[in-house]
Amino acid sequence: MAFIPMMSTGQDLGNLRSDVRALLDSVPGTFAVAFISANTGVELMLNEKEMFHAASTMKTPVMIEVFKQAQEGKFSLDDSVVVKNEFRSIVDGSAYELDLSQDSDDSMYKRVGSKASIRELVFQMITVSSNLATNILIGLVDARNVTATMRSLGAHDIEILRGVEDGKAFEKGLNNRTSAMDLAVIMTAISNGKAVNPTASAAMTEILLAQKFSDIIPALLPGGSRVAHKTGSITGVEHDSGIVILPDGRRYILVLLSKNLKSAEAGKAALARVSKRLFDFVTEGK
Repeated sequence: MAFIPMMSTGQDLGNLRSDVRALLDSVPGTFAVAFISANTGVELMLNEKEMFHAASTMKTPVMIEVFKQAQEGKFSLDDSVVVKNEFRSIVDGSAYELDLSQDSDDSMYKRVGSKASIRELVFQMITVSSNLATNILIGLVDARNVTATMRSLGAHDIEILRGVEDGKAFEKGLNNRTSAMDLAVIMTAISNGKAVNPTASAAMTEILLAQKFSDIIPALLPGGSRVAHKTGSITGVEHDSGIVILPDGRRYILVLLSKNLKSAEAGKAALARVSKRLFDFVTEGK
């Protein structure tokens, strides 16, 4: 299929930047944007290197590391592991459990003591953002390996230090952090088939396409477009990061990060409007 080129003048990009800034300035908070057209290389960056608490966007790097270690033969994605709810703090090795009330998925808690495949844990970690599945997988692959693999992809500042709800680490400021630029690098690697290999990248894209939380990047987009993405949220923070696939096959990478939000709903609504503005820029050349 021949791609329709997206032609952009400096004035077009200037207008786009002004529009995006105006949308974000309408809401109290700190924002970052990384937009890259996969087909033309056109970019729009705002605060792209500022660091944010990664929240659940860190689960995409964990997924990549799982696929990488599977490719290396350390395990098969179809291997089963015991579902447990006991983890060790990176501060002192003390045990802690996850609080079901703080998780977006309760299905894995019903299976504590039984087994689940690694493939299923990855799917739950991404699509319903299961914290329990995430911590089990981080225990399997080691957070340090996740960060090292992200460095090899060109994401130089992202830090994956630990699993979720490690209270002692949180108190010491030992949090997973990322920039919009680094998440854009990671999503570009998946889109280009360079995250592990083309087969793994395609499989990861399909998992991201099954995302259940769709109130930021996809929220205002018309039917026919697909978004392979991963969200993240904690108090004052709302993120989304992904690959937008247009009906004609064109793709663009979009990362929207926020912090210091007074209203989560207002923040998500503003980011959704930014997503729609960028979609219009790509599809209408405006």
